[in-house]
Amino acid sequence: MALLRRGDLSVTEVCFAVGCSSLGTFSTRFTELVGMPPSAYRRHAARATAGMPSCVAKQVTRPVRNREALVTELQLA
Repeated sequence: MALLRRGDLSVTEVCFAVGCSSLGTFSTRFTELVGMPPSAYRRHAARATAGMPSCVAKQVTRPVRNREALVTELQLA
């Protein structure tokens, strides 16, 4: 996520940098964990963290696993 937020590497370069050998597998797993594809995450993170100190941006963009998000949503209902 940090590599995507930095913006100096392509999604493919990030895929290989984190040890994946397949862009499709990387994108699928990233989407499962984060809730959106890597390219959408990059666009969203860039808008959401514009002008924010990097230490705050890291905290704000921390991933939430789908099961944890589901529990939070059920608790709010």
